[in-house]
Amino acid sequence: MSRRYEYGFIGAGNMAEGIISAAVRDQLFKGSELVVYDPVERRRELMIQRFGVAVALDNSQLMAESQRIVIAVKPQSFAEVISPLADHARQDQLIVSIMAGVSTFRVESLFPQISARVVRVMPNLPIVVAAGVSGICPGRFATSRDVSDVQTLFDAGGGSVLLKDESLLDAVTAVSGSGPAYFYYFVEAMVAGGVACGLSEDEALKLAAHTCLGAAKMMLET
Repeated sequence: MSRRYEYGFIGAGNMAEGIISAAVRDQLFKGSELVVYDPVERRRELMIQRFGVAVALDNSQLMAESQRIVIAVKPQSFAEVISPLADHARQDQLIVSIMAGVSTFRVESLFPQISARVVRVMPNLPIVVAAGVSGICPGRFATSRDVSDVQTLFDAGGGSVLLKDESLLDAVTAVSGSGPAYFYYFVEAMVAGGVACGLSEDEALKLAAHTCLGAAKMMLET
């Protein structure tokens, strides 16, 4: 069977949508070069309408026809979704996992017939607006080309940090995964202060958000 898709996405939730949106926007791939499968019909239809991706009949077809796989399901569904696909994985296939709390070793162990080339990624929610940052860590059998391909994909969604120690992904989750929530609290306090000084809520929000955006840009560029 032909490997006609560059990436196949098992799961089409918000994170998968953000990754696909960035890849298509930056012209890394055409929508027609990507395929998704999600049990929720509404999500499948949305991906077609927004990005022109293909939709597989099931995850088995998706794996068979994709060069690279992105596992974008909830961690608690991982074993149930992936175990039936063990016989469909190929040695020439890259497997990218964005599941929190699921190690590369555990992903590798579900494909015992091959030395599965796994790269684990921890993106954060701002990837949906192409302003995310992702921690990336390769598994035991991932190649340098695999890592480069994954960095290119996730850099389109903002930026990335390459880690050699997978245990550091817990720290990534604490800093960048939870970070947006801390930031929201901070901005809410700034907005409240602005309103107390006479600004409207909309005026204060725009001032606070753009101030933080500018400060972050200066921090990264100077």
